[in-house]
Amino acid sequence: MTQARRDLEHARESVRVGHHEWACFAAQQAAEKAVKAVYEARHAEAWGHSVSRLLRVLGEGIPDNLLEGAVYLDQYYIPTRYPNGFDQGTPMEYYTRTQAEQAVAHAQRIIEYCEGQVPSSRPDDRGP
Repeated sequence: MTQARRDLEHARESVRVGHHEWACFAAQQAAEKAVKAVYEARHAEAWGHSVSRLLRVLGEGIPDNLLEGAVYLDQYYIPTRYPNGFDQGTPMEYYTRTQAEQAVAHAQRIIEYCEGQVPSSRPDDRGP
């Protein structure tokens, strides 16, 4: 969970400096790592990188808005990083500040939900 929070910080910093493609990718990574922390806490194995799929496999009761946010983030796993993800141009030409800010917001909500599933992972419970 600690790395998920760190990746979210990276996403926010990328938004600030205008690296929107990296903000989108870091937000996806933050959410993925938070969900995988829940799996780890449950002594279960998590495979894959689809945040929405990972959440669905966790079981019933996942709020619809989190699943929708996860679907939004899933689209940022590959094309944000690879120059051949689009038929022309580079990833930096295809992502906007609005997309990056929305990705960060979705990741934040997913992390908060996951922290609630792993109570010892809350920032105020980490100790010194």
